[in-house]
Amino acid sequence: MRLATLRLDDTATVAVRVDSDTAATVIDGYADLSDLLRDPDWSTVAEQAAGGAVDLTTADYAPVIPRPGKIICVGLNYATHIREMGRELPEYPTLFAKFAEALTGPYDDVVVPSYAAGQLDWEAELAVVIGKQAYQVAESDADAYIAGYSVINDYTMRDYQYRTLQWDQGKTFEKTSGFGPFLSTDYTLGTRIETRLEGEVMQSATTDDLVFTPAKLVDYISHIVTLQPGDVIITGTTGGVGHARKPARYIRNGETVEVSIEGLGTVRNTTIVK
Repeated sequence: MRLATLRLDDTATVAVRVDSDTAATVIDGYADLSDLLRDPDWSTVAEQAAGGAVDLTTADYAPVIPRPGKIICVGLNYATHIREMGRELPEYPTLFAKFAEALTGPYDDVVVPSYAAGQLDWEAELAVVIGKQAYQVAESDADAYIAGYSVINDYTMRDYQYRTLQWDQGKTFEKTSGFGPFLSTDYTLGTRIETRLEGEVMQSATTDDLVFTPAKLVDYISHIVTLQPGDVIITGTTGGVGHARKPARYIRNGETVEVSIEGLGTVRNTTIVK
């Protein structure tokens, strides 16, 4: 099953079940997927929804989970990326945070203030969405706590990121992380993940290159803090980031970044520097 959050206007959104590439059904009574996932019976509600029909060819997609309580990011989690950054494979996940204000729609322009535009970088990432409260969950049980998966570009301002040893400040600029377009409840690791900059492939790998799988991350993080329905775990990026290239390659004003995961869709954001 695929689910999405669509904008109706500047202030209103609606949760939908995606029935095909062009059609969806409104899930009545739920403003977005953040709202839906708080219902313990969200999966049954979505499957049985019989609201109005929506034409997806003209739909305006919001961030798939617009209001996560927590966004927990994982750094250095693909073996290829770890090696290109000159590091050893980690024993434990490197965790940091992104705030909900950093999210934007999967097809929105990303507007970057000029003072933060010197070293703009792309990071293709698999997002894991929590479906029910999880505390001290074992890896073997973790799949039951995952609602589904989506695509996100962990858009990064490298100059801000490396101002200090803490990464958050380079990872959470306002409305810079395209997120969506769908939440898929039946995704399986191992498909192609890619970034294209102006049509040129910059990152290409498969999601089974993760050092810490979604189940391992739910286990590890839930032994630190309770994960709530609608929380998001962003699982890290693969090799091919612009900062690690020789010479470095950064996103320029007007350039479009596409992040795709086979089976989950594509986030496509054009960069506007102001």
